[in-house]
Amino acid sequence: MYNILYHSQNISNCNFLVTGGAGFIGSNIVEYLLKYSAGKVKVLDNFSTGSFANIKEFMCNPAFELIEGDIRDLETCRKALEGIDYVSHQAALGSVPRSINDPITSNEVNVSGFINMLLAARDAGVKRMVYAASSSTYGDHPGLPKVEDKIGKPLSPYAITKYVNELYGEVFSKTYSFHTIGLRYFNVFGPKQNPRGPYAAVIPLFIEAALKGEAPFINGDGETSRDFTFVENAVQANVKALLATNITQHEVINIAFGERTTLNQLWNKISEITKTNVLAQYCEERKGDVKHSLANIDKAASLIGYKPVFSMKDGLIPSLKWYQSIFLK
Repeated sequence: MYNILYHSQNISNCNFLVTGGAGFIGSNIVEYLLKYSAGKVKVLDNFSTGSFANIKEFMCNPAFELIEGDIRDLETCRKALEGIDYVSHQAALGSVPRSINDPITSNEVNVSGFINMLLAARDAGVKRMVYAASSSTYGDHPGLPKVEDKIGKPLSPYAITKYVNELYGEVFSKTYSFHTIGLRYFNVFGPKQNPRGPYAAVIPLFIEAALKGEAPFINGDGETSRDFTFVENAVQANVKALLATNITQHEVINIAFGERTTLNQLWNKISEITKTNVLAQYCEERKGDVKHSLANIDKAASLIGYKPVFSMKDGLIPSLKWYQSIFLK
């Protein structure tokens, strides 16, 4: 990863907890914090979706500590927070289809697990908790670009769970003066994103198809569009939000690049980079999906100084290199 320096503070005496730190975004955040000499970086993960391979390289670092445990257990959360200054809460069960197939487990992890972390962090007196919110919260609101204070009705159980996180964050801010920041991610992609399993994201699936010379499956007519966000931009957002000193209430901000790409355009670009000449196959629209997504990132810029560095096209090259090491073994 690039890991450009995104902070000016000395973090050598700061201790961080990254829940879901063996997962995709979490492990990239851990990499950044260790690279820039954080005092302590703990990871709490139950490995239901995370991978030990994502954190294996950190195990010999004396500043790193792994706690294998589940956020659905309050005492585990409390133990993980001992001596912690900042919390990056990335642990969740992602995927709209997963939540449709199993709404109960998604709710247990994303809602019950979230409030456990919220309560434990409040009681531990941490300086800041930043959590993974989601652009799925915009639901059926037709407006583009998406602005934080204009949302519609959720279209999936997953979207409901992530909206409930925001509601709890607001209540804890007003009731307990514990002010968190929710980052509404827009289709984050990049190295360490799981390419396997029934709930793999579209970019890993497209890259795998291209590398194998196979036709990808595209839901609908391919004109569904997304604001694809390279993971390094999400790392920047987390670091700046964690260390922000101007937050006096609960805040929710969009984290994206601010550019819309259709699935057809995405496949064409990946085909161009990999020199693949295979036509996509089209199938029915996926239940619970938003048709178009594009973020307004003005609030993130003004509130935490967020400025995305890597476009979707910039991110495809390092992503491709990482997936080549996975698919072409």
